[in-house]
Amino acid sequence: MKFKKFILCLMASIICLSIILPVSTFADDNNLNINAESAILIDEDTGKVLYEKSAYEKREPASTTKIMTALLTLENCKLDDVATVTSEAITSVPSGYSSDLLKMGEELTIKDLLYALLLPSSNEAANVLAIHVAGSIDSFASMMNTRAVELGCKNTHFVNPNGVHDDNHYTTAYDLAVIAREAMKNDTFRQIVSTASYTLPSTNKYSRIDRTLITTNDLIKKQSDNYYEYAVGIKTGFTTPAKNCLISSASKDGKNLISVVLKASTDANRYNDTKTLFNYGFDNFSKKDIVKTGDIVTTIDVKNATSATKNLNLIAESGINTIVTNDKLNDTTQPEITLNENLQAPIKKDTIVGTAKYTVDNIQYTINLKAGSEVKKSYVLYVVIVVAIIALILILFEKPNRKTRKKSRRRKPPVRPSGYYKAR
Repeated sequence: MKFKKFILCLMASIICLSIILPVSTFADDNNLNINAESAILIDEDTGKVLYEKSAYEKREPASTTKIMTALLTLENCKLDDVATVTSEAITSVPSGYSSDLLKMGEELTIKDLLYALLLPSSNEAANVLAIHVAGSIDSFASMMNTRAVELGCKNTHFVNPNGVHDDNHYTTAYDLAVIAREAMKNDTFRQIVSTASYTLPSTNKYSRIDRTLITTNDLIKKQSDNYYEYAVGIKTGFTTPAKNCLISSASKDGKNLISVVLKASTDANRYNDTKTLFNYGFDNFSKKDIVKTGDIVTTIDVKNATSATKNLNLIAESGINTIVTNDKLNDTTQPEITLNENLQAPIKKDTIVGTAKYTVDNIQYTINLKAGSEVKKSYVLYVVIVVAIIALILILFEKPNRKTRKKSRRRKPPVRPSGYYKAR
């Protein structure tokens, strides 16, 4: 009886502990101790989400908005184009948001304005670029929202190009990761956001060469306590409502990651959260080739082919590289093969003959399959058919001839002359 009571108590204790203690999982909101109210970590190469915390809740983006501003500028301008700092670009920046970096009527190249936008986070530079690209700040905001939808953003609305606070200016950690990933595909953008300092040249309104722009991103400042050796960029943000925001990129051992941290309580927390996310990603995930370009995916028998060419290797036209947790690195994935309808000989080498679909962590990847060799058409069947037809024709013609010959053999008895038998 005592033993039964002990077992029951033990079971009750285990159940209570399982309720009280959180279960640790790779994407659990609690196991990384992220301070920020929203955060996300994605694989830059594939867009795969590796970790998220409230990543789809609306947040104020602050100056991380400028990533979209830079992206649209690079998509619509040449770097050596010249833009003029207008009165609207300066006066529309509220008091407390102004940097006093640019001068009214000053002419600067798009390249220089992008450095002013992304390093010291000039709100005036954002307005100058917006007006240059779209004609007005409102029109540029409309472009921003259209581009966000095109990229697949799910809950984003911009009203200005710089992130100055507005209740109708919002996004999510997930959407910012999507925008940052697209921007990082641009080599010029990557170069700018990975630059710690840049000096503006003299202009028509400023003759000295002493305007050195320093990035606000401590991750790429070697002298900073927040320096992270694998960091590539990207952009900080801060307003009182948005608190401390940081969108970052880092590369290590062939892995490229993007993190977004929104509404961290302090400046130090946004950097600590970012490093925690990156270390988690680098330590727990690995790159994996599901299939390589040129790999033989499968072999099939082709209809109506010669015996020497009927066995056809189906070749991967392109490779599939993804990122998986380390424990799945050696797992094999069988593809779902779909062949073209009525596939039969002849087939030229490298012809697309079907597709292969791989499913990894509920994400589907589809590639084309090429013919690995030429498949020649077999004419044996046709020869057999022709021979059969000829044989049938011969048989059909042979039957009437036989009947004729049989009839000819049935001769009437010879006519004997009268009195023949008597004479004998």
